[in-house]
Amino acid sequence: MVEVTFAQLHGWLVAFLWPFARITALMLSAPLWGHSSIPRQAKLGLAGAVAVVIAPVLPPMPEIPLFSWAGFGILVEQLLIGAAIGLTVRVMLVVVQASGDFIGLQMGLAFATFFDPSSGTNMVVLSRILYMVTLLMFLAFNGHLMVLQILVASFETLPIGIGRFNPEAFIMLARYGGTIYTAGLLLALPLVAALLIINLSLGILNRSAPQLTVFNIGFPTSLTVGLILLMVLMTDLASFLERLFSQGLAFLQNLLETMAPLPIAG
Repeated sequence: MVEVTFAQLHGWLVAFLWPFARITALMLSAPLWGHSSIPRQAKLGLAGAVAVVIAPVLPPMPEIPLFSWAGFGILVEQLLIGAAIGLTVRVMLVVVQASGDFIGLQMGLAFATFFDPSSGTNMVVLSRILYMVTLLMFLAFNGHLMVLQILVASFETLPIGIGRFNPEAFIMLARYGGTIYTAGLLLALPLVAALLIINLSLGILNRSAPQLTVFNIGFPTSLTVGLILLMVLMTDLASFLERLFSQGLAFLQNLLETMAPLPIAG
């Protein structure tokens, strides 16, 4: 008869539950795995499967009771690490969505919105299209596998039970949020500049020839030129996304290394 002691059961629970918390926080906060169309049971099942697979190769767990205040603190610690990884991935993918907002506003498509169930808000159609293209490119570049690889490597960089974080890491993460505007505007700048020139030309034409109805020719012109420039932009979108993904994954590795607590001076 096989007997299982409380110490063995506790060791198995600890080896599974704490990595499971970090992985679950990533699954719920990252835009790819955390999409609202994916059932929660599937997310938890995938997180549990990953935790079971990587549990044998993880560093030794701290000798802390699971049902204690210290164990609760470790659980919160794992949730913060997983959420930081997921938030970094989300910022990396939302860049193109912000670019679509800028382009749609200049093209006159800001009113063409629909309800997005993944975010719970109204989204510009152009932003939704570019966002879906970005998700597909992220899968094509095996970005999801790289994120999982970085997640598994984070258990070496940030072992379970480190007790504290370097506060500089959270400042880095907050500053990285500015990438949404800088990189998004950089992608949309050619179209925004061209459409702005067209709008200025139409404004000058309206002042010089008031009898012309600028509203009748302004919107079709901006929409047609915007679509043509958008087709040209799509030819360079793959290289832009490749640079964006490589920079985002490099930042993610740097963030996890920075989160490690600084050594206390003796």
